[in-house]
Amino acid sequence: MRRAWLVIAAIAVVLAGGGAFWLLRKDDGPGDTARRYLAAWTRGDFPAVAALTEGAPPDLARRLGAAHDDMAASRQVYTVASTGDRTVSFEATFTLAGNRTWSYTGVLPFTKSGGKWRVAWTPEILYPGLKDGQRLKTSRAWPSRAAVHAADGTTLSGPGSAGQLAGTTAPATADDARKIGAPYKKGDLVGTDGLQRQYERRLAGTPALAVQIVDGSGAVVKTLQRFGGKDGTPLTTTIDAKAQRAASAALADVDKPASLVALRPSTGEILAVANKPGGYNRALMGRYPPGSTFKVVTAAALVAGGMGAGTPVACPATVSIGGRTFKNSEYEKFGTVPLREAFAHSCNTTFAKLAVDRLGEKRLAQVAAQFGFNAPIIGGLPAVRAAFPATADATGLAAAAFGQGEVLTSPLNMAAVAGAAAAGTWRSPRIVAPGLVSQAVDAGGRKPEPPHALDPAVKRALHTLMPAVVSEGTARGVDFPSGTAGKTGTAEFGSGTNPPTHAWFIGYRGDLAFAVVIEGGGTGAEAAAPVAAAFLRAAS
Repeated sequence: MRRAWLVIAAIAVVLAGGGAFWLLRKDDGPGDTARRYLAAWTRGDFPAVAALTEGAPPDLARRLGAAHDDMAASRQVYTVASTGDRTVSFEATFTLAGNRTWSYTGVLPFTKSGGKWRVAWTPEILYPGLKDGQRLKTSRAWPSRAAVHAADGTTLSGPGSAGQLAGTTAPATADDARKIGAPYKKGDLVGTDGLQRQYERRLAGTPALAVQIVDGSGAVVKTLQRFGGKDGTPLTTTIDAKAQRAASAALADVDKPASLVALRPSTGEILAVANKPGGYNRALMGRYPPGSTFKVVTAAALVAGGMGAGTPVACPATVSIGGRTFKNSEYEKFGTVPLREAFAHSCNTTFAKLAVDRLGEKRLAQVAAQFGFNAPIIGGLPAVRAAFPATADATGLAAAAFGQGEVLTSPLNMAAVAGAAAAGTWRSPRIVAPGLVSQAVDAGGRKPEPPHALDPAVKRALHTLMPAVVSEGTARGVDFPSGTAGKTGTAEFGSGTNPPTHAWFIGYRGDLAFAVVIEGGGTGAEAAAPVAAAFLRAAS
């Protein structure tokens, strides 16, 4: 007869003089320590890894950190593969540039010290067969950087505003490399501003990689795996080369900081961006009171509320609202005139009074939003949003109605306002293809605004009001090409009885809308309008 013997893991031991029993439990092995070790390695807690290593070199945490950086991986994961009595196999997986993965199977040898399992140090922990003084490293070979193009395929580069848009490149600092992320390292060529920076990964491409074992001097001992690279993808912008040249030339003789933006109203495509001097993209990032160019928005609100271009309105020299006196330039007065004439001559008193009596802050803010105010501009390059803050009282609303108070905007925003007047639809401006814009969000997670269609009556009225500025209003003395419509602006800033003013002119001609601002330039009619006219003549 066969007998089966049961081997009991827990042996009862009868202690002399008592009836107590001790249960002798089986050792769980090194598995738990291995899991903690690999989890710490994965999350980059190298001091914790060193603390679990028996016989670790004093600089093990530093070595592990250096090894992590040498691999230039966006992700490193270490997981238990199998557990033995005194060894644990693990899987190491690295996510390298271009989402390429490389992995290996390693072994952790264990020893028991003070009743606790610890990893016994050997350089082979870092990679099988690795000798002391050797380390893993990825070497990279970047492809040629792709170019930034104008809409016609010519390269957008060189000195001046075109080059400012494209941006420059320079060796990355350690901070640059950290912010961009793997596989970038200090010294790699990166975009420092403009589109080169905004579309860094697209233009740079994917580097060819080689995973290698190197010695202490950096000499290659062995190449473990190679990955091919991928060339950068060129970026084609909406910039029209002719319009860009015309914009830069129009600002050539301006002796104050200035900018000019042009776009295509039917699509929102930015055709030209010029800044003088360079270095700061005031066309997209500058924040200025728009002055009387904002009357385009206020007029739109009045027309949407039932007024027409021929509606009689009062244009006195001054008007008192909420205890504050508002005046026209040079204290001009025109009596009772059609809205068209009040707009053409830029009557501050007319628009201040009508905004308070007929619109109110809520309605004017609603119409301002239809022209892109308070909406993010996500068009391929960083750009500030136009701000129409809530007004505290009637005095604040009256000032806002002609672009003063706390209303702030950029030349790009105002070119889009002119574009909305031309096309009857406000479109968020963009400098790259729609597909690239639709994928983007602003810092708050907002997507680009969809087009805002204006009331057809508003479009018709603006097509009467804005041409009158050029034919008989404040810009009548400027030599504009036929078919030009626009609005002058003289925006006060600073303080004092006669504060300095920024000079504005915005407008459109056919499917071309534009905005010009000259910082501290004086009046829009005398300083900005001639620049706009020169631009239109050269761009035609």
